[in-house]
Amino acid sequence: MKKFLTLMLLLCLFTTGAMAQTATSSTQTGTKQGTKRGPVFRATKEQINQAQAILKSRGFYSGEQIGKLDEATREGLRKYQQAEGLKITGTLNKVTLEKMDIALTEKQKSM
Repeated sequence: MKKFLTLMLLLCLFTTGAMAQTATSSTQTGTKQGTKRGPVFRATKEQINQAQAILKSRGFYSGEQIGKLDEATREGLRKYQQAEGLKITGTLNKVTLEKMDIALTEKQKSM
């Protein structure tokens, strides 16, 4: 009888552990697969050039206008965003472009 009770207790422990592990695995994979990301806002090369010129004229950027969001440009954007009371992201998002009076593309306007 003791052997039977011990066997049942061990069986319950292993079953519970396996079920908990299965529930965790399916929850983790479900959130990764179920989440869809919307369209990503991206500035054009021309918009980046214009932003670099504005940042340079305001003293937030001292590099060349290369049309790429390098680290120096991102740092200049952070300073600009802070000075203008915008959310500090270091990216050329829609709000920052609008604040700089840089025209948006039709696709960007619809986002």
